[in-house]
Amino acid sequence: MEDTDRTIVRLLAADGRMSFTDLGKATGLSTSAVHQRVKRLEKRGVITAYGASVSHEELGLALTAFVSITPIDPSQPDDYPERIRNVRAIESCWSVAGDESYILKVRVQTPHALEDLLAQIRSEANVSTRTTIVLSTPYENRTVTE
Repeated sequence: MEDTDRTIVRLLAADGRMSFTDLGKATGLSTSAVHQRVKRLEKRGVITAYGASVSHEELGLALTAFVSITPIDPSQPDDYPERIRNVRAIESCWSVAGDESYILKVRVQTPHALEDLLAQIRSEANVSTRTTIVLSTPYENRTVTE
């Protein structure tokens, strides 16, 4: 990827609402040239989405935890993400190497809600869990484009 495209991606990752005009000023390109480059980056799958960063605390989801899941019966099909896809409190699901099969990032209101969520995950996916509760978040979702 060219340096100009990397700059565009970095700028949009920091501010997804940045105008093509402002992107052009930052990169030395015309507005139409920036527009074409952004469309090409979207088509290639480099830029996959635009979104808003929200305060989960303000939304009432003050407790964040990482839940590692391990199959109780490893001979069963590895369809755990599909089994828990509709559990709304699960923000992210990563397949990982190591003792666990997947790590989930979850957000809930209270410790009691976390307890209920863990029971739901265990039941629906037939897995054991290991949970790490987040105490604070010095930074999150940093943009890494290099």
